[in-house]
Amino acid sequence: MSKKKEIKTNAMRILDGLKLPYSHYTYECETFVDGIQVADLLGLPHEKVYKTLVTRGNDGNYYVFVLPIEAELDLKKAARAVGAKSVAMIPVKDINQVTGYIRGGCTALGMKKQYRTVIDESARRQPSIIVSGGRIGSQIELEPEHLRQASGAEFADVTG
Repeated sequence: MSKKKEIKTNAMRILDGLKLPYSHYTYECETFVDGIQVADLLGLPHEKVYKTLVTRGNDGNYYVFVLPIEAELDLKKAARAVGAKSVAMIPVKDINQVTGYIRGGCTALGMKKQYRTVIDESARRQPSIIVSGGRIGSQIELEPEHLRQASGAEFADVTG
């Protein structure tokens, strides 16, 4: 019998290259499901599961925010955190073009370009958080500090 080889995502390859430990979870899914549905499918506590949102500032730059699945991004706090006058969510149709990922599989690790990334400070209170693994059906659990290191992020209060 041959052993089924795990298919690595760019996010996993980045973490492996940096020798940062993580756990990988998979789930069956045909279409987009939100973070709450993913947490429920995997039986994970909602407060540990984080989503990745992409915005565009009034300055034309893209900014990435990682926050708890049940939280809302406070656009004013988010803009302040990155030094922009304002930020707005990018249209869903632009996610792949901007990040290289599709909706539901977007993660702060391994985007097409390195965008300024902010992880909500609530992550610091968790020993580990769970984020998208870089494709639908894949989640990664890791220490918040390791996500910060691997994505070049900073921590700030960005939720309302």
